[in-house]
Amino acid sequence: MTNHAFRAVVLTVSLALALGLPGGSVAAPSDDRVLPVDSYTSEKGRTLARTYAGALQKLNAQIYHCMPWVEVQKQSIGFFKPKNATQDDRYLSIRIFVEQEPSPQFASLAVEERASSMFSRYVGPLIRRMAAFVPPAGDPSLDGFTVIVEWVKQQAAGGSDRPIHETIAVFVDRATALEYLGGSVAPRELATRARVMAWDGTSSLGALNVSAWEDNFVSTYKVQNYQLEKGVTCQ
Repeated sequence: MTNHAFRAVVLTVSLALALGLPGGSVAAPSDDRVLPVDSYTSEKGRTLARTYAGALQKLNAQIYHCMPWVEVQKQSIGFFKPKNATQDDRYLSIRIFVEQEPSPQFASLAVEERASSMFSRYVGPLIRRMAAFVPPAGDPSLDGFTVIVEWVKQQAAGGSDRPIHETIAVFVDRATALEYLGGSVAPRELATRARVMAWDGTSSLGALNVSAWEDNFVSTYKVQNYQLEKGVTCQ
């Protein structure tokens, strides 16, 4: 079994253990996942938020219905300014928490390998979903995309009862995003061109070098006994 296949197996197993969802879904997602217009600090941010208010709510609903094993964080969908930006760059951003049980096998991987697995599984598919609702080619004021992925970290026996989370924040500039969406940049190159920051709990690990590969999990994984609401189509 290759390293990529091993990581995929342990992620899938740990995810399946965490999900005991009943048949049928709640009628609608919470609308507080989108950052309100009045929370923006610049006119550029407010203009983007007003222009795409409906699209962001549709994006939230799409992820809610089609990726029921992830939780979108409150007010985490919006046009945020990356902290290292020297001007008012606005990246369409989303933060998700992946609901999966801690896995000893997954935990045995190096931090770069865990981050690479999560990058491969979620970053590309989420960029594509975001771009379907807010196409970057049609709006030059959109400067890129940010995907933040968070999951529970495996703890050693006798550790704190309080869960520790691992997090990666991936920043993809406009030019790279357009090339990726156009098919001229593969996942491996996307990982090398993106800026990836990592955290162990609240401790920053700084920039992280990750690798990436094609991973169709998001488009193929089915939660047992879960049924889409009538009229919902997953892209």
